[in-house]
Amino acid sequence: MKKYFKKAADWVKSKLNLIKPGPFAIRGAAIGLLILSVLLFAIEVVGMSINFKDPWILAFAALILIVVTLITFLSVRLIKRIYEIPSIYKFSLIASGILLTLVSLNDQRFAIFMILIFSLFGAAVAMFWKGYFRKLTTPKKVVASLGTLIAVIGIGLLVYFGSIRGLELKEQINAAKLTEDKVSSLSIQSPGENGSHPFVTFTYGSGNDIRREEFAEGVTYQTESVDGRAFLDNWKKFGGWWREKYWGFGAKELPINARVWMPEGDGPFPLVLVVHGNHPMQDFSDPGYDYLGDFLASRGMILASVDQNFINGSWTDLFGRLEKENDARGWLLLEHLQVWKGWNTESSHPLFGKIDLDKIALMGHSRGGEAVGHAAMLNALDYYPDDATIELGYHFNIKSVVAIAPVDGQYKPGGSGTKFENVSYLTFHGAQDQDVTSFAGAMQYERIKFTDSVYHFKSAVYISGANHGQFNTSWGDNDAVVTFKGVLNLGQLMPAEEQRQVAKVYIGAFLEATLNERLEYLPLFIDARKGKKWLPQSIYLSQFEDSNSRFWADFEEDFDVKTISSGGTANGENMSVWREGVIDMENGEKGGRAVYLGWNYEKLNEEIDTLWKDGARPVLHDSIRASYVIRLDSGHFRPDSTSVLTFALAESTESSNPKTEGKWLDSNKNGSNEAGEEETVNSDKNDANEESEEEVDEEDDKAEVPDAPLDFTVTLTDSNGAKLSFLLSEFSHLQRQIKSRVMKIDFLDKNDHSENVFQTFFFDLAKLNKINPSFQPALLHEIRFDFDQNEKGVIILDQLGITNAFDLSIK
Repeated sequence: MKKYFKKAADWVKSKLNLIKPGPFAIRGAAIGLLILSVLLFAIEVVGMSINFKDPWILAFAALILIVVTLITFLSVRLIKRIYEIPSIYKFSLIASGILLTLVSLNDQRFAIFMILIFSLFGAAVAMFWKGYFRKLTTPKKVVASLGTLIAVIGIGLLVYFGSIRGLELKEQINAAKLTEDKVSSLSIQSPGENGSHPFVTFTYGSGNDIRREEFAEGVTYQTESVDGRAFLDNWKKFGGWWREKYWGFGAKELPINARVWMPEGDGPFPLVLVVHGNHPMQDFSDPGYDYLGDFLASRGMILASVDQNFINGSWTDLFGRLEKENDARGWLLLEHLQVWKGWNTESSHPLFGKIDLDKIALMGHSRGGEAVGHAAMLNALDYYPDDATIELGYHFNIKSVVAIAPVDGQYKPGGSGTKFENVSYLTFHGAQDQDVTSFAGAMQYERIKFTDSVYHFKSAVYISGANHGQFNTSWGDNDAVVTFKGVLNLGQLMPAEEQRQVAKVYIGAFLEATLNERLEYLPLFIDARKGKKWLPQSIYLSQFEDSNSRFWADFEEDFDVKTISSGGTANGENMSVWREGVIDMENGEKGGRAVYLGWNYEKLNEEIDTLWKDGARPVLHDSIRASYVIRLDSGHFRPDSTSVLTFALAESTESSNPKTEGKWLDSNKNGSNEAGEEETVNSDKNDANEESEEEVDEEDDKAEVPDAPLDFTVTLTDSNGAKLSFLLSEFSHLQRQIKSRVMKIDFLDKNDHSENVFQTFFFDLAKLNKINPSFQPALLHEIRFDFDQNEKGVIILDQLGITNAFDLSIK
């Protein structure tokens, strides 16, 4: 057989030689290519010089020609050196480079490092094999010994790097704990405790699942499959063939499968569906919410953990994958509700009358967390927005939606983010999430509106130390789903049981409030300290808005920084940063706009060395104090005796003194900015808020004391001139951005992950009025923020307005 292949190869080679270019042709091709390319370049350069009327372009072009010539000669020599590498090592280098890149531990530098170390290790083994080392000359022995030492150390470092759990960042100050003594915890039963209801478990599904017995012969109630082709893209080619081969069905026969935890008794009980997100489809995700099933059923609610593993990812995605399938995930949830509705109204069915269809909630995790938003949107529509030939018309009474570490924008109806109205919403996310690295639930939060007369609320909770997978017992701490889990930094990760306790507390409180109208749990969503007896120690940031909230300023109206949403004016005084703009997240934008406000007193601190030292707080004259003032006009609504002043804040890590570089540098050398105000010029002393990203990281590592949380004075003035002043810390200091390093390699890069996450602040005017009883909230005219408590900082202000008071139990 070998000789036939050789004959075939020789025949092909002989035919190619018949048309192979000769040396003169190759030489002509080279000269022609070079001369004509240089000629075209020269024409372009001369033309530019004439058009721009700048002869220096010719000189720059000459420099380019010199550089190109040098690069060409160096490249030719490099190629020659590469050609001289022995064939066996070239083969190994190319093959290993490809393979190690595929398992590069989430960073290509690992591949380069391993190529070097593995090569040295192989050379060392070869040198010492059968006594070859003794035959080497002394210089070669030294080099071989050194290479062996480097190889052993390198492999040892890889093993050590992969075996340690992770590394801790320097501890951050928990701003909320600084004034924790002002806040009493809620004196009611923890919403995270199991209840007293006995419950049963069962499954429903197609009855012919070829992968899991619980949805085959072991199913309790059999369901009809549904046709999902209208909602699924790219169920075809090899990926679609394998998916169908593995599951035994195609997109036309999607099963309605779920495992259920249901309280014993007559009911009716609230119904909650929970759906997982994307994960390897062969590693089934739906059992991972068993802890929520036991928990909610014991509290008198039905939980169905929905199976959608058949539209999850697989290794065959390399050859074609489902695309933008999250609308299918949401639509399937509505099909599950349709099944429950049928059972509940069919008098002969064992579940007849068991479900309270006026108390429905949807929960989702990861892609499922986006899907529940799609389900809420599709539920309100009569037609599918991307194809109106497909009728929907579900209109279930979905009271509330929970999104656990969701993604956002995987599916966009009509090319925009999903919007829905009049459904309460809870989303929470961990700062240590390596899978969904930005708080995408906050993006959906921005798009939810309340327009009817029923009470609704929305809450976004950010949790330091929580990751993506530990909210699901099947997923665990391996967010990247990698074999070498040692690349993940688990040193900052909270224990799995604690993370699931956080989920139970917030989910329990949210469902009790929205389904069972137990509004006594609402303060938890405003201030995590209200649940300090229930929650693990961590940093929690909570954003909250309810249907009673009304805003004077949400900064969405125009591009004039001196106007606010519903009339009135805004003004900044002595600010080093003052602009309105979109709210950036680490990945993408939050979706709304806000005002960015910064101040910097560093120059003043240079002149008077004792300022802001050892906790000192100077009294700043009006001429230098940075302030932001909102003035209401006669058309604005006003607070009453039940009102709470509210606004959302986040720290921005941008420079608090941006005018030390770029277009501002020359004017600042003269000691003033465009407004003629005194300006700081001190680029040498900029800290984490003023330096480049690399310098920020270096300063962070060197700093002995973490940055103190931010504080400032708020002053309310009524139309009679009466004032009411208090510190932001009357509620809480503003938390510095929560930093995390989700990969161990982040420590090498000194790369902190953080983003603009908001905390909503609340001030009960009736209680604060004791400071100055002559102040009349109904005559409120001016809201002033005086930045007088920190030497420098930048904040993002949004959603300034009022809502109705409910008992926060402030001592």
